[in-house]
Amino acid sequence: MVTEYQHVKPGKGGAFVKVKLKNVKTEQVLDRTFKPGEKLEEAHLEERKLQNLYRSGDGFHFMDTTTYEETVVSSAIVGDAVKFLQDNLEVIGICFKNEVLKVVLPTFIIAEIAQTEPGFKGDTTKAGTKPAAIDTGTQIQVPLFVNIGDRVKIDTRSGAYVERMK
Repeated sequence: MVTEYQHVKPGKGGAFVKVKLKNVKTEQVLDRTFKPGEKLEEAHLEERKLQNLYRSGDGFHFMDTTTYEETVVSSAIVGDAVKFLQDNLEVIGICFKNEVLKVVLPTFIIAEIAQTEPGFKGDTTKAGTKPAAIDTGTQIQVPLFVNIGDRVKIDTRSGAYVERMK
């Protein structure tokens, strides 16, 4: 995948194109230089809606919500998304030739607080946070007034608490 490009026309010699390429599988970034007329093969990536079913061993089982086919994706490909990957959560799978290369979480999820220190009367007026574990086991920081069993909205990009749900 091309992440950056620059057309360079030096005073002497022919023009060229400097490109930063990102390997979609390994996320390795490469710098390459091409002549203006040089052709490259285009990789056709496809986005699919997938639903997380369950985890077994080193794989996660997803169902394509369009075809209802089940796909197993390795933990290495799921990567950091595992922190917020809940049962039945719909995600986007970036696919190349029917192989899932990346799992993209929704921007926000609703999670239940599984473990935290209890709040005390008056904590709703103070500023401050405390650690809490959500239903996926991930630790986040929440305001002092949040208690076990509360449902909270979380930004999956940063892992930040957004709001308490009713």
